[in-house]
Amino acid sequence: MVVTVHQPEHLPWLGFFDKVRQADVFVILDHVQYRKRYFQNRNRIRAEHGAIWLTVPVHVKGMFHQPINEVRIDNEGNPRWREKCWNSIVHNYRKAPHFADHAPFFEDLYKKDWSPLVELNETIICYLLSAFSIEVRVVKSSSLGSTAEKGDLMLDLCRKVGATTYLSGISGKDYLDKAKFAEHNIQLQFQEFHHPIYKQLHEPFQPCMSAIDLLFHYGPASLDVVKGVGVQALDHVFE
Repeated sequence: MVVTVHQPEHLPWLGFFDKVRQADVFVILDHVQYRKRYFQNRNRIRAEHGAIWLTVPVHVKGMFHQPINEVRIDNEGNPRWREKCWNSIVHNYRKAPHFADHAPFFEDLYKKDWSPLVELNETIICYLLSAFSIEVRVVKSSSLGSTAEKGDLMLDLCRKVGATTYLSGISGKDYLDKAKFAEHNIQLQFQEFHHPIYKQLHEPFQPCMSAIDLLFHYGPASLDVVKGVGVQALDHVFE
């Protein structure tokens, strides 16, 4: 059983889904400390003149140690964030070949009132898994009762869900203890993601956008693109 673990990012990029597609179980790492100014409350989409950010405002002042699953969206201080995000998506993707196929989901998404950030992110992630035809069992780390930290946390989560293989991101080589995993008969593998090059509405090609960029352009063929079928890929390995 191949298990992978990842924090619930907002509108995740293609490397996220490339890792999950190779797993049998995907553990959403929702109980660890929230990381400010990262990808948990924002991500990038392709606009005419480059990348722009879609950002969900959150309450963080005085809450440095709060776990991801306790982060709340700042709807009072930024009441128009949903409107701004949706308008940016429409403006930049309405001419994409498969935008109309997925627009109803996102339009409805941005009409709803959201409070916990993790609920918004998990809703998007589950929709994109389905849209990319990725079949995987999803488990929240907060439901597993682990108190371990760092590399030991990954090992403990793997043990709790019965992993025989742990698929880590490439940065796991810096902190995971192979010997500990071997002691528990869990094989370590590391993702090597070469970003596919695909046709966008605007040139030149810009990698590392939210996965909706590919989905709106390629629709049902998106997973093949992630796998590198029929497309070229950038040479270096992305983290």
